[in-house]
Amino acid sequence: MDAVKSLYEQVFSVDENSFEALALDIFRAQHEMNSIYRDFVNHLGVSPELVTKLEQVPFLPIEFFKTHTIKSGDWQSDVCYESSGTTGQITSKHWVADEEFYLKIAEQIFAKTYGDVKNYTVLALLPSYLERSNSSLVAMANRFIQISKDPSSGFFLNNSQELYDTLLKCKAEGRKTILLGVTFGLLDFVEQFQMDFPELIVMETGGMKGRREELVRDEVHEFLKAGFGVENIHSEYGMTELLSQGYSQGKGIFRCGYTMRILTRDINDPLTVTNQVRSGGINIIDLANLHSCSFIETKDLGKVYSDGTFEVLGRLDNSDVRGCNLMVG
Repeated sequence: MDAVKSLYEQVFSVDENSFEALALDIFRAQHEMNSIYRDFVNHLGVSPELVTKLEQVPFLPIEFFKTHTIKSGDWQSDVCYESSGTTGQITSKHWVADEEFYLKIAEQIFAKTYGDVKNYTVLALLPSYLERSNSSLVAMANRFIQISKDPSSGFFLNNSQELYDTLLKCKAEGRKTILLGVTFGLLDFVEQFQMDFPELIVMETGGMKGRREELVRDEVHEFLKAGFGVENIHSEYGMTELLSQGYSQGKGIFRCGYTMRILTRDINDPLTVTNQVRSGGINIIDLANLHSCSFIETKDLGKVYSDGTFEVLGRLDNSDVRGCNLMVG
């Protein structure tokens, strides 16, 4: 655990110039302290001492979070986040050594993108997540609500009228307001209520959770833009297996949080990873996953651009419709 602890503060202060060196240090520490990851790396015949760039690091398939306890070091878990899933579906579990570490990272990522969350009214429409007690998204939203100085900030489950009245009040008083919502909840809301609130930040977290027919992202965004009277729909990219987030401020183009980087892999040869501009399977480096595994091979298809932004194009064939923030691209 000491090897991981020594990297703790460096994660908070990492920047573009120090990211690769810190990621490689974390790779070596996790290879030493995470038996599941070590076995995976060794099975591929990779020698950590010969890994000198991020493209050489093995990325753990995300399915391992469904079948194994992924820990770097020997520690008692502070909390376990669990993915949503349909009845009978095996869900992912992410054991977290320090929930406060996760929440501080999330707070900083939001602040670097949108400014200090304390200056916002934060409204969360997350019905499917609130119905569970172990959602990382609910934990993040709850932290943002607590930090917000506006007593109107809060969660909304089935009280759509109250949400509508609160939004009208925020608009009338000129408050900076963000509405964080699961996609089907936002669509249900605008079928009942229409408004013209162009300053509102509407942020969808994706997914219909089996409540509605899956729609392409552009179609969903057009419905929501018309319903709220906004120019763009924002999106959050996160999942149970990650502790960092990416944000899109419109048109489905995401920017990574400062502790996160996206690479793509060849669909036909998943061990071929690149940071060049191209489409492929999304591999994620998440330095906030310090106590689990920072190198994750997802089942998302995407494209990474030269400025580090990325786009989610869809899902690999036969992968689960997951409880994160992804829709058919």
